Amino acid sequence: MGPRAVQAIHQRTTKSYNFYLDLSLLENYWGGGRVYHHTAPIIMIYALHEALRILFEEGMEGRLERHTRCGEALQAGLKAMGLTLFAREGYRSPPLTTVRVPEGMDDLRVRRTLLNDYGMEIGGGVGKLAGQVWRIGLMGQNATPSSVFACLSALESVLRCEGFEMSPGAGVAAAGRMLASNDN
Repeated sequence: MGPRAVQAIHQRTTKSYNFYLDLSLLENYWGGGRVYHHTAPIIMIYALHEALRILFEEGMEGRLERHTRCGEALQAGLKAMGLTLFAREGYRSPPLTTVRVPEGMDDLRVRRTLLNDYGMEIGGGVGKLAGQVWRIGLMGQNATPSSVFACLSALESVLRCEGFEMSPGAGVAAAGRMLASNDN
């Protein structure tokens, strides 16, 4: 660690909440004192290194732009399918979209079918929103047009089997138009 990092560790006013990244523990161990030794979480360190390498390669601006494009495409597709987004315009998050569970739809059955039949997991609502919304994440390597199309296609298939009426292919078509308009 560089001198500025060591200084920051020494100036902390609160204890680290993360055992894996508690650099003061490592500093004490490396300093030669007889302290508790812990095995470094090497797999997590490699994962962090790889994630940072990918981020550096793509660039922060490119990564944010990709997440925004894919989130907007997913949201356009969901609306075209006749679904209602939970968050108001201007408050929506591109990497995590909340959509209202359609009236009369079995939230858990839809999510289980997506997982079991399509290998796709979407989250349910938490707290007061349990059973009322789905949380669809497009983050990291999943923030791609192919993931948007796969999600919309699988969700359409499951919802149609559950009796939800929509124009076939409307979601994928709307997402495709949104992505094409963002390319220009």
